[in-house]
Amino acid sequence: MELRTIDEHGKTKHFEGAREDEVLNLPDAASAILQGPYLSDCIDHSPLSETLWLAKLQFSSPVDDYLERYGFPIRYNYVKERWPLSFYQTVYATEPGSAEMPSAGRPFTPKLLKRLKSKGVQIAPLILHTGVSNIESHEPPYKEFYRVPAGTAQLVNEARAAGHRIVAVGTTTIRALESVTNGDGMTHAGEGWTCLVISPQRGLRAVDALITGMHEPQASHLAILEALAGRSHIKIAYEEALRKGYLWHEFGDLHLILP
Repeated sequence: MELRTIDEHGKTKHFEGAREDEVLNLPDAASAILQGPYLSDCIDHSPLSETLWLAKLQFSSPVDDYLERYGFPIRYNYVKERWPLSFYQTVYATEPGSAEMPSAGRPFTPKLLKRLKSKGVQIAPLILHTGVSNIESHEPPYKEFYRVPAGTAQLVNEARAAGHRIVAVGTTTIRALESVTNGDGMTHAGEGWTCLVISPQRGLRAVDALITGMHEPQASHLAILEALAGRSHIKIAYEEALRKGYLWHEFGDLHLILP
C-alpha cells in the first residue's frame, strides 16, 4: 500500500514517518498493520521503498466493497473538486485492478470507438492493471499484471504483416504487448506479472505509434516515449507543451506520436 495523507486543501500527499508494526486506523473500524517497506521483486538488491509498505489489512467487508465506499483517487493540484470514480475509468474497462488511472484512454467514448471502427480501425483489447508510479525517485516501474488474449495477439500480428500501424493507447498497453512479443516481432497470447523495463536501448518490437499523456522527466514512462520516437522529438514536443501550458497527469493533455 502507498501511504498518503490529506492536506488542508483536501489534496493527498506522501505520508512520512511510518514505522513497522504501526497500526493505522481506517473508517468503519478497519485497520492496516504496517509490516515493513516494500521491496520490489523486479529489481536485484531493491532498495526499501520510501512510500510503499506491506500491510496486513483488516476490513469488515470485502476489499472492493470497502474501497468503493470509502476510497477516492489521488487528486492533483489542478483538480479543484472531488470527482466521482467514474471520471477516472475508461469506457472500455471490464474489470477493476488498476492502482492509478490509465489516462490515455480517458478521451475515448462509445461514439468515438464506433466511428473509428467505421473507418476501418481495428480495436484489440488487452489488460494491464496500472501500478503505483513514483515520479520523484527515478524508480523503474513495479511489477504489473497483464493479460493479452489470443485474438488480440493475432490481430497485432496480422496488422504488422499487412504493413499497418500498431497504435497503443497508453504506455501500459505498450508494456503488456512488449511482454508477449519475441525478438522476431511475433506477438503471442500471455498472462502474468511483468517486470519489463522499456528503454531506447531495448527498443520496441510490437508497437509503432502511441497515444499518451505528458510524463515527468523522472518518470520511467518517458523512456518508453524515447524508445518510440527518439529523444530529440520528445524534447521538441515537450518544449511546446510547456510553452502552451499543457497539463500533466491524469486529466491532462495527450500526445499522439506517429513516427
